[in-house]
Formats: sequence, C-alpha cells, structure tokens
Amino acid sequence: MKTLIRADSSSTIGLGHIMRDLVLAKSFEGEVIFACQNLEGNIIASIPYEVKILRSNDVDELIALIKSLHVKRLVIDHYGIDAPFEQKVKEATGVKILSFDDTYQVHHCDILLNHNLSADAARYTHLVPKTCELRCGSAYTLIREEFKLEKEKSCEKIYDVFVAMGGTDTSNITLKILKALPKILNICVLTTTANAHLPELQNYVTCNPNIALHVNSNEVAKLLHQSRLAIVTPSVMVHEVLFMEVPFIAIKVARNQDDMYQYLKNNGFHILEKVKNVDLVNFLIQELFHNNKHSLDY
Repeated sequence: MKTLIRADSSSTIGLGHIMRDLVLAKSFEGEVIFACQNLEGNIIASIPYEVKILRSNDVDELIALIKSLHVKRLVIDHYGIDAPFEQKVKEATGVKILSFDDTYQVHHCDILLNHNLSADAARYTHLVPKTCELRCGSAYTLIREEFKLEKEKSCEKIYDVFVAMGGTDTSNITLKILKALPKILNICVLTTTANAHLPELQNYVTCNPNIALHVNSNEVAKLLHQSRLAIVTPSVMVHEVLFMEVPFIAIKVARNQDDMYQYLKNNGFHILEKVKNVDLVNFLIQELFHNNKHSLDY
C-alpha cells in the first residue's frame, strides 16, 4: 500500500512532527512518500524518503497530489489541518486517513494516533467518527531505533546534565537554563541549525568549557545514555528519556505540551513551567542526583 505522510518542519513549527513520522514510516509496507512545504528552517534534506514539495497547505493541492500518486493511505501530522480539511480529502480521494493528535481536537479519520504516555482514549468519544480506530497511550509510543540499540550497550556517564529543548527552541530557553546551571557541571547541549539563537549559544559555549554543544547530532541516544540527568520539554523527548531510564526535569515551552505536562505532574515527575529561579533549578538537580522522588513545582 502506498502511503503519503503530510507533515511540516520549520524554525517555528519545530522538527518533532517529522522525527516521529520517520519512526512510524518504518512500520509501513510498500512505498512511503512525504508531502511538505519548503518552510524556513525545515529538515526536508534529512528525510530518507521521496519528498513532494507543496506550495501551500491548501486542501485542493493535497487532493491533487494524492490522486496523481494513487495513494491509498494518508498520514496527517499537522496542527494546521482540521476535521473539515480531512473530510474533504476523504470524500474526494477515498484514502484511509491516520491522523496524529496530542491536543484532543476533532478529526475525520479512520485511525487516530496519540502516542503520548498521557493519552486518554475516552476523551475522543465525541471527537472522531464512531468507526475510528483509537491508538492511544504507551502501547503505541514511537521510539527511534537508535535508542533501542543504545540501551543494550554499557555506557560511561561523562555528562552531568543533558539539555535538549527542541531543535528550534524559539524562546531561547536553552541559554536561560545554561546560565542557571552551576559551572562545575559537565553539560551536554543538543540543538540544530534550525535554531535561530544558535550563534548566541555558540558564543556562550565558547566562554564556558564545561559545556559541549552538539548541533544536528546523529548520536542523540548515545549522548543521553552518557548523561546522569536530562532537562527536556514535556514532548516526544520525554518518551525517549523514560525509555533510557535517565532521571529528568521537564520544562513546558508550548501550549501543545499541556497534556503531557499535567500527566507528569500528576505522576510525581519533576516539572517546571518556566526557568525564572536559579536556586530552584539547582535544588531540583540536587534532588534528582540524590534519587529523591519528591516532585516540586512552582
């Protein structure tokens, strides 16, 4: 069955949609094609499948592409595509639609995938067609193969803290975190060239030899495995950190992280909404290094 995956990446959208779609793509038999807009800061060049470039997010353009490719299955992973859009595609092409969702929106699809640990299938009762198959929760969590392979290896811990606040980090929170952390810690920082604040980060790291900055790294799993503690967003990265069994602090930076943030808070994990208190960040790190399970928030 030929599959078309509709998703975008950019310096504002982020890279997470494409990253999780690449994991899902490996589960499909038959040809897989991506359909993406050529937005600023995208990672289209990193997609190891054929990519069709869209001029816009117009429904008619996507319908025309589906018909020309004779696609049988469409994966939609896009906050800018809603139920009326999906319904129009379905009626015009007859494709089987699998829609990603992590914010409990209305969808017109055959399969709804919410692979977050926090996913609650009951909340979709009136949001999708009655015939829709719900795939929710940890049974459907998408973990990249590199993490599965890395976990089997023995590894020396060479970093005290691993910091990954998303490939784009539009709010430049990585720099705020680095300034809050004690200088005695060995810190591993992940980002990408899609980060508009990269020059500022590079300049800061130059003056702080305890920080190793990794840009567009192909060894994310290894770097995480080499770290004693992680500071990440309550997003897809949390799944990978939990899988690798690395203690972590999750800092919310976007509205679409609200559900995972609340889940982590309710289950006693260390979470923050903002980085505004140096002493508190330092205290949380001390708590985690001493394996204290108490969860703090402010």
